[in-house]
Amino acid sequence: MQQHHQGPAPAREVGVPAQPAASGRETRSAGGTPAPPARRTTVPDPAWLSPALLVLGLGLWVLALPAIDFRTMDDYGLLDRLPAAFYAALLVLTAGFLMALRRAGTSPGWPLAYCVALLVALKAPPAVLYDSVRYPWASKHDAVVDTILGVGELRPSAALSGNMSAYDQWPGFFTLNAALVRAFGVEGATAYLNWAPIVLGLIALPVLVLIYRTFAEDWRLVWTAVWIFQLANWVGQDYLAPQGLAYILHLTVLAVVLRHFVRPGSAGRLRDRAYLDPAATAVPPPTDLRQRAICVVIISPVIFAINAVHQLTPIMLCAALFVLALTRRYRNYGLLVVAGLLMLTWNLTMGRPLFLETLGTLRDSIGRLTENSRAGYAGQLTGPGPELAGRAGIAMALFVVVLAGIAVFGRRRLTRSALPLLLVSIAPVPLFAVNDYGGEMLFRVYLFGLPGAAFFAAAALVPATAGAHRSRGGRALRRTAAIALPFSLVVLTAGFLPAYYGKEAMYYTPPAETQLVTRAIDQLPEGGLLLATAGSFPQALHRYDEVEHWFFAEQELPENEKMLADPARYLAEGIPPGAKARVVLTRTQDIYTAGEGLLPPGGFAVLRDRLKASPLFRTVEEHPYGIVLVYTPASTETPATSGGAS
Repeated sequence: MQQHHQGPAPAREVGVPAQPAASGRETRSAGGTPAPPARRTTVPDPAWLSPALLVLGLGLWVLALPAIDFRTMDDYGLLDRLPAAFYAALLVLTAGFLMALRRAGTSPGWPLAYCVALLVALKAPPAVLYDSVRYPWASKHDAVVDTILGVGELRPSAALSGNMSAYDQWPGFFTLNAALVRAFGVEGATAYLNWAPIVLGLIALPVLVLIYRTFAEDWRLVWTAVWIFQLANWVGQDYLAPQGLAYILHLTVLAVVLRHFVRPGSAGRLRDRAYLDPAATAVPPPTDLRQRAICVVIISPVIFAINAVHQLTPIMLCAALFVLALTRRYRNYGLLVVAGLLMLTWNLTMGRPLFLETLGTLRDSIGRLTENSRAGYAGQLTGPGPELAGRAGIAMALFVVVLAGIAVFGRRRLTRSALPLLLVSIAPVPLFAVNDYGGEMLFRVYLFGLPGAAFFAAAALVPATAGAHRSRGGRALRRTAAIALPFSLVVLTAGFLPAYYGKEAMYYTPPAETQLVTRAIDQLPEGGLLLATAGSFPQALHRYDEVEHWFFAEQELPENEKMLADPARYLAEGIPPGAKARVVLTRTQDIYTAGEGLLPPGGFAVLRDRLKASPLFRTVEEHPYGIVLVYTPASTETPATSGGAS
C-alpha cells in the first residue's frame, strides 16, 4: 500500500511487521543531535496460527466424538447430546478460517484445509459413530442395488411396489453403486452409505471453487462463499441418493459453460479493470462457434449421465441454460437444444411410465404456488426438535438471501459481472408453479439456488479492499466487515446444527429395529403385503420387487384421525381378499409420524394398542423398538401378549 504524506497513515494489518523507513538518513532530534533509535514493538507473525488452530479444532472434535450419546436421543435430536468440546471445535475452526482468509491470496491452501475440516466436522459424526444407516429411507437405495445385482437386469416398465419403478427408469446411480459394491467386495452399499455426504462434499468443493473463480479474483471472497455454502447446505440432499450425484454433475456442466461459452464481443466494459468491482474477475476469453461445438460434444455425456441418474435435475439444468441464453454473454442455443433433446429422449424411452404419470398430475398442481412450496407430506412439524429444525431452516434461508440481496444491490459492479451466476440461482424458482415434487420442491429449489446465493452473501461480508484506506467510508466499511463476517459465520453455524441435527431422532435407528423389520418382511410370501404408517423406517422396502407395501398414514391428518377411531377395521377394508399381510410398527415410525405431524399426539400408541386388541390381527413379535402383527381375518383367538418370532 502506498502511504500519503497528508492525513493519517493507514492502519497496519494485525500481524504484518512494520516496514523500515524508506530513507537511509538518520532521524535527528529538534536540537540536531541524533535521536536514540525508536523502540520497535514486535508483532508476532500470525502464520503459525492457521495450522495451530486447525490442529486444535480437529483435536477438540475428535475428543468430543466419544462423548456423543446418540443412542439416547430424544426431543432435540443430537443437539443436546453434543458435548461442549464439539461446539468449541466449530468455533475454533471458524476463528482459524478467519485468520487463514487474511493470507488467502498468497496461501490459498489453508482456507481449503479449513473448508475440508468444516465439512468433516459438520457431517462426519454419523458416519463415524452410527452402527446403522442414517436416514432410514436411504436403506431403499441399498435395496435397489441389491436387486440389480440379484436380478441382473433393469425393468423400467415393471409396476414395482412402493413407487420404486422410478429407480429402474433412472438407474444410472444404482448401476454405478452396484459396480462399486462388486469392486469393493462388500455386502452392499450400506458399508459406505453414511460416508456419502463427505465424499460428495469433497468432490463438489473444487467445482464450486471453479465457478466462483470465474467471477471473483479475490480468494477471500471465493473461500468465504465455499464456507457459507457448506454451512447453508443443511437440506440433507447429499446422502447416498441420485440427487447428490446429479447435483455435482449439474454444477460441473455450469462450470464449463460459464468459463468456455462466452460469445465474442459480448463482454463490453466487463474486461476493463477500471470498470470492474475490485474483487471481480474479468469475463473469460470468448470462444468461437467451433470451440463451443467441441465443448458441447465434450459435456454431452455428462448431461446424458444426469438424465440417467435423476428425474428433476435435468429440468433444473435446462432452466439454468435457458436463463443463460437470455443474456448477450451466453446467447448460445445449441447446448440448450442438446440438453432439452437428451432430457426428452430419456423421458420418452426409459422414463416413459413415470413421465406420463407426472404429466397427468400437472393439471392439478400447476399454478398452485402454496401447495407446491410446502415441505414434506401433509403434516406439520411437531415436537421441540422438529419445530426448531423447521424454524432454523427458514431462518438460515432468509439470512443467506438477505445477505445476498445486500451485495446484489450494494455492489452493482460485481452484480453486473456476476449476473449469470445470479440468474442461474433464480432459474429454479418458477418450478414452484409447476409441481410439488412429493413435498420436496422447496428443498430442491433452495439447493439449486444455493451456490449463487452463497457467492453474493460472501460478497456482502467481504468488501473490496482496493482504495479502502483512502476514504473514511472505505475504512468504516472494513471495520463493519471485521465484525459482520465472524458474526455471520457464527450465526450460520448456530443455524446449521438444529436444521441438520434437530430431527436426528428420526434418522438413527437401532440395529435391532432393522433386524426386526428384515425378519418380518422375509417371512412374507411372494406377493404378500407389508403395512406400516410411513415408509421412513429401516428396510421398509426390503424385497420391494416381491412384496407389496401400503404406508397407510401418508395422508392428510383428518383422514388419519378418522382411521384411528377403528384402525383394525380401516386396514382390513384396504387389504385385498386372500392377501397375506403383516403390520410392522417401529420406534422410528412413532418418532417420524409424530415429528412430521402425520398422527396426533399419542396417536401412534393408540394405533398400536387397538391393533393388538383386535381379533383381526395377531401379535407375532414385540420388542421395545417395534411390533409385528399378522392379519388374521378369520381368527377369533386372543392376541398374543409375548414376544418371539413366528
